[in-house]
Amino acid sequence: MPRIAHLDMDAFYVSVELLRRPELRGKPVIVSGSSPRAVVTTATYEARAFGVHSAMPVSQARRLCPAAITVPPDFGAYRAASQRVWALVHEQIERVEQVGLDEGYLDLGDLVAPKAAMRRLVAEIRARTGLGASVGIGPNKLVAKIASDCEKPGGMVALTREQACERFASASPSLLPGIGPKTAERLASLGIATIAQLREYAAEGLAAVFGERQGRYLHHRGHFEDTGGVQTVRATKSQSSETTFDVDVGDRSELERTLERLSAGLCARLGARGLRGRTIGIKVRLDDWTTVTRARTLDDATCAEETVSAVARELLRAYAPPRPVRLLGVRVAGFVDPSPSGEARADGSGGTAHAGDDMQPQLRLAV
Repeated sequence: MPRIAHLDMDAFYVSVELLRRPELRGKPVIVSGSSPRAVVTTATYEARAFGVHSAMPVSQARRLCPAAITVPPDFGAYRAASQRVWALVHEQIERVEQVGLDEGYLDLGDLVAPKAAMRRLVAEIRARTGLGASVGIGPNKLVAKIASDCEKPGGMVALTREQACERFASASPSLLPGIGPKTAERLASLGIATIAQLREYAAEGLAAVFGERQGRYLHHRGHFEDTGGVQTVRATKSQSSETTFDVDVGDRSELERTLERLSAGLCARLGARGLRGRTIGIKVRLDDWTTVTRARTLDDATCAEETVSAVARELLRAYAPPRPVRLLGVRVAGFVDPSPSGEARADGSGGTAHAGDDMQPQLRLAV
């Protein structure tokens, strides 16, 4: 039976900050930007006790925890710390799939005592970096990921698929990676409010509502089934840049100038990695939080700034936002010429990279 671990660093960004600012230990600390619409990147467990969590608007976090200390993010420091952590992981585990600065999957199939091996690894990481981690172990990546979040911080949980089905039977389907709020709402409309109910629902019924492919996916998710193995190289699927405005923007010229700026930064990153894509898209979030995406596929792949910018502008004009815009983004996908080195993106996740107002990567919200 395959044995896979999911190693997830505990409150990674804020833990790095506490190493540099030990006087803040034991206090409610929030890592976030300073713009009026900044959201919490992560927070110490002292702040979480007040209900503060990742992706929450900072204004709301301050109301919940007025004594919270805000620290600006330093992604350079987080990357450096991540490199130290994953160098230690690679010293002890042969097959590793890093999916972010602070998490990854480990193939434990060749280990005689995988749980003991992971305890030693976590202890080594703490001793040499000062950072803590939680680990989930299971027969597949889905069970391992869910298990790693069970007993944070410092958790070490091993579950079989059957144990996962029993332990999380009463949990919402949104607990499962890949089931977002909208899908959870559609499931609730079918009377599916728990994972147990999702598991008991006929696969044919799910297919009738969600389509054959997604219906089958949801059916397998409900049974904690996952056939994906640990992939040591993750292909980049898309790259994007986006920004959230401090004040909603209704002026079309300003929106187009923003797209040009985002396209310039995005194309510079693509060019540096030798990536060219055929699909160009935009993301528009209105002031009422309605989010719309539009895309166009070209005959030839490109990373040319003028092409990406021109298509993005045309897509925006065709959509003609009916309300002021809160967030705007541009994306390139459908890569046909990957980086010769086959390396994952800078943060190791191989997924979509985003950039904020200052074009710094907005990395995955840490938990």
